Amino acid sequence: MNSRERKIITALKTAFPNTVPILAGFLFLGITYGIYMRASGFGFLYPMLMSLTVFAGSVEFVAVNLLLGAFNPLQALAVTVMLNARHLFYGISMLDKYKGTGWKKFYLIFGLCDESFSINYTAYIPEYVERFKLMRKSLTNYRVYVIIKQ
Repeated sequence: MNSRERKIITALKTAFPNTVPILAGFLFLGITYGIYMRASGFGFLYPMLMSLTVFAGSVEFVAVNLLLGAFNPLQALAVTVMLNARHLFYGISMLDKYKGTGWKKFYLIFGLCDESFSINYTAYIPEYVERFKLMRKSLTNYRVYVIIKQ
């Protein structure tokens, strides 16, 4: 095993215990979203497309009502901006934490969600672990959508 592989494995071992709460939260929300979409009359395709195109869990839930009603693009934009405005503050508060990550800072800020923000903001990163690798691993989204057949 070379040095690079050891660094990646060390980062994974350090990040995994921190990402278990994210896995548990996203698993529960993904199941709930799948049930909600199915109960609202949507098939398997809609939640899958939403998970591929929308990187905001709360907007996915609101989008169900937007899809069922008359489409108003300005309303959809306003709701989306209001729901996700908190991410601006997440990004601003993480600028010091992400100092020295270069161009990767943009991805790290873009990839923040409520759970990864709280974990990355409070995480202790040992000196022997590369910060970006640890933060990238803890930003991984675990999404599982379950569609209940009637």
